[in-house]
Amino acid sequence: MRRNATITLHWLNFALVILLVAGGLVPFLVWAFALSGLAIWAIEIVRGMTSGPGLKLQGVLRAAHPWLSLGMYLGAIAAITIWVLLGGNWGGPRLFELYFFMLSALSLLAIFHLWRHTALRGENLRRITPTTLHCML
Repeated sequence: MRRNATITLHWLNFALVILLVAGGLVPFLVWAFALSGLAIWAIEIVRGMTSGPGLKLQGVLRAAHPWLSLGMYLGAIAAITIWVLLGGNWGGPRLFELYFFMLSALSLLAIFHLWRHTALRGENLRRITPTTLHCML
């Protein structure tokens, strides 16, 4: 159940970020992004992370992995989004800029995971890919 929820929310967040960057800040999409971002972050906080560091990750980066991964679940950006939607004052970049930066970071992350999957023969990509798509990996 947790794995399915995490995978679904992960891909929903990705699709929503693309739509927000491509189509602008449509209120329904902004709320959907914020709530799904907080949901995946809450699952990881309450139930623990669904992924661990790869076998080849060592030292400081291995110890930092849980904290870096929690940041990747977009909890902070989702919280900022809700704060702005409720009328709060955010002194940082505009929401559109945050989403654009996030899409850029996600693109780099996707390239890294594809490289790791092909070059290092890692199986970590299977963790976040729906089971029905594993035949393509």
